Amino acid sequence: MLADELQPDALQRFLRYVRIDTQSRLGSDTYPSTAKQLDLSRLLVEELREAGLADVELDEHGYVFATLPGVEGAPVVSLLAHVDTAPDAPGANVNPQVHEDYDGRELLPALSPATSSLLGGRLGHTIVTTDGTTLLGADNKAGVAEIMAAVAYLAAHPEIEHAPVRVCFTVDEEVGRGVEHLDLAKLGAEFAYTFDGERVGEIENETWSALELKVTFHGVPVHPGLAKDKLVNPVKLAAAFVASLPADIAPEMTEGRVGFIHPQYVVGDPTSATVSVYARDFEWDGLMEKERLIRELAERVSPTVTYERWEQYRNMRDYLAEVPHVVDGAMEAARRVGLEPSLASIRGGTDGSRLTEMGLPTPNVYTGGNEFHSVNEWISAQDMGIAAATAVELVKLWAEPEWAARARP
Repeated sequence: MLADELQPDALQRFLRYVRIDTQSRLGSDTYPSTAKQLDLSRLLVEELREAGLADVELDEHGYVFATLPGVEGAPVVSLLAHVDTAPDAPGANVNPQVHEDYDGRELLPALSPATSSLLGGRLGHTIVTTDGTTLLGADNKAGVAEIMAAVAYLAAHPEIEHAPVRVCFTVDEEVGRGVEHLDLAKLGAEFAYTFDGERVGEIENETWSALELKVTFHGVPVHPGLAKDKLVNPVKLAAAFVASLPADIAPEMTEGRVGFIHPQYVVGDPTSATVSVYARDFEWDGLMEKERLIRELAERVSPTVTYERWEQYRNMRDYLAEVPHVVDGAMEAARRVGLEPSLASIRGGTDGSRLTEMGLPTPNVYTGGNEFHSVNEWISAQDMGIAAATAVELVKLWAEPEWAARARP
């Protein structure tokens, strides 16, 4: 099977990539937010050139581009993944652990089939985990490794017909800035696929709509010994606001299609305190209602509160519905590797959320990673092989006349 053939390469690449610290950083005024992301980007440039791809480039924004020429007249398809890892858990000195022929045992103190349900379905697989002190980086170095394995395989087998491919590896996806400087004309694709999903077999055609509201409470600093009837403590105002947020629509209390309000961080001093609040909902009206509630609760605490507002990304569902062949292609590729695919919604976002809104339809494809953004992150090598094989089948099918015709009705 193709997946079995690609699995060793995808695994070895993944183990190589996760040892490179590429965490992005919230609040940075540089792009990318951390220079260390480019350590992996430079390595990918070398490996793409070694594989024989054309037009390999690391541009001034940190994006890696490469071209795999294909059948003339077929649509140009882009495969994307991001090199950065999340700032939610320690990300330096990653020490991946490879557990061969998994037998259902506990792998880490908080990682077992009881705590991660999909793990129990991977008996006999080769499982990669962290050592329990850092995140693993499967989000999204699994996607990077799978795309690399797929395009290297195709470059080594020129007899296999496939659509022209534009490879793109982005930076800063985890801090919501992944495609902030991406030039779609330069990318040159007609549609794209991010390999940034989790459960094998799920094609994700829907994401949150997402909003960040920075809520700032202003204080009146006075020496505490002289503060009677004068001091206004902005830290206390921020604390009162956070305490007033509804407990039943917090991320730890919701699942499925239920949105949430989430205070992400608080920074402050005697003059002001700012709470960064994330609002998430699959429906735009629901997101606007959450924003209205956040503002109402803040203004109950202080009438002088001020805001900074950032519409992070929108649900890609409605945009993708206008080009159904793009999602259909991903579903068919999954069938060709032996899966029974299903459509799924992401309780999160991807580079594809913004790309789709910008006019490049980009559904999300599985990588096999699990427990993202945590020290319990894990992935199956067999699932990585399946995801890499899906990438190969995906670009092969778009070279077939009947599929190419669907891309250009």
